[in-house]
Amino acid sequence: VGMSAGNIYNYFHSKEDLAKCAIRYCTNVLAKKLREINAMQIPTREKIERFVVGYFEVVEKFPELTEFFLRVYLANREVFSKSCDNGYECASEFIEEVQRLLDDGVAAGELKEEDFHVAFSMMMGPLGCFTFLTGENVLEKNVMKYAPHIAEDIFLALSQSQRNHHKK
Repeated sequence: VGMSAGNIYNYFHSKEDLAKCAIRYCTNVLAKKLREINAMQIPTREKIERFVVGYFEVVEKFPELTEFFLRVYLANREVFSKSCDNGYECASEFIEEVQRLLDDGVAAGELKEEDFHVAFSMMMGPLGCFTFLTGENVLEKNVMKYAPHIAEDIFLALSQSQRNHHKK
């Protein structure tokens, strides 16, 4: 940010306050993208694909913030549980938009009704994994090349048709 580490504490009282602000900013960027997608009158499958692409656009645009998010928020239980009220307070706008996407998909008959934590993990697990692999320079291709396949797999994991397929 172009300032000394000591100077940053003129704006934030602690590392936890800085972490909360960065987490809130990152998740709010994602929430805004997902809010726009949720407002569209398109099938859930397409909403998921647009979200996956938008998520990876954020990863590419803000690699340092994404790295911070993965390393601090997800790997630091103190920030997650104490500073962010079990993780939800810092990411509430984003979580609400994911819930809306899932609820709308269920209401449209396109997604199966699922425990929120399971469905959220089915969406965010692959995205977090590919974000990590991108940051570690492990992927053979740009992450955007994987986006359609990831979106399709997320949709299939959450879809009503997937449940019917297993009943046969």
